[in-house]
Amino acid sequence: MRVVFAGTPDAAVPALRAVLASSHEVLAVLTRPDAPAGRGRRLVASPVGELAAEHGIEVLKPRRPSEPDFVHRLTALAPDCCPVVAYGALLPQQVLDVPTHGWVNLHFSLLPAWRGAAPVQRAVMAGDQVTGATTFRLDAGMDTGPVYGLMTETVRPTDTSGDLLARLAEAGAGLLVATLDGIADGSLDAVPQSAAGVSLAPKVEVAHAQVDWSAPAVRIDRLVRGCTPAPGAWTTVDGERLKLGAVLPVERADGAAPLAPGGLEVGRREVLVGTGTGPVRLSTVQPQGKRPMPAADWARGARKQSGDEVGR
Repeated sequence: MRVVFAGTPDAAVPALRAVLASSHEVLAVLTRPDAPAGRGRRLVASPVGELAAEHGIEVLKPRRPSEPDFVHRLTALAPDCCPVVAYGALLPQQVLDVPTHGWVNLHFSLLPAWRGAAPVQRAVMAGDQVTGATTFRLDAGMDTGPVYGLMTETVRPTDTSGDLLARLAEAGAGLLVATLDGIADGSLDAVPQSAAGVSLAPKVEVAHAQVDWSAPAVRIDRLVRGCTPAPGAWTTVDGERLKLGAVLPVERADGAAPLAPGGLEVGRREVLVGTGTGPVRLSTVQPQGKRPMPAADWARGARKQSGDEVGR
């Protein structure tokens, strides 16, 4: 088929590579406009845009996909189908109607679970043991269109959302190409999603990533892993934000004094923080304006002692 690929971040790159290596012809790539990055805030193309440019493929970067110039160009390209992976903007109906076989989205969850912008983060934060990826035809709803195919992926006990997304992006690329192949040869039909098992995955904002130390240790572990690498879990220390790397729930020795939620126990080589259940061990932390560092080094430099508190 003749396709226009839509996508923006690193997670969409494996899918674009797979489509480029397939029997389908990539006419153009649709991606979000260049964005400022780095200390100099220089405008930088998206990862998908960079890969397309390397292959000499036309790159379309409308501010809004409803812009007449973009709609006109897409119509002129006359794609048979438009595969899309994490493009980052809603497509109006007039755009959805252009390709003969519609827009086929690769979504990183087992729909109808985790519809929305942050399916991988929400799956980790919820403690899901299994997730996956789904290909479906876009409609006017939020990830509500009929399903072509799916694949499953185990969520490992130490997975961050970044770890899990990387695996899903690679495995999902094959699912997307297989879906395009099935549409092309007429062997694959889309099936309506189940009305049961619907859950939503709204974007995880910075405010959602603040640790509540009164929560159980297992829930704090999931929050930290789900918010890694972005937006990054955090707490406050002396009125300043402290970004948190991985935390590990630990078993206390018999007779050890309990730690109140947010209370610190500072040793030479480790820092424990109390939660609503047992304590967690901090791995790395990142004070404002500084690089990540081992928690024990931070505690020494900040002159933290057992009995001090975080999250206040």
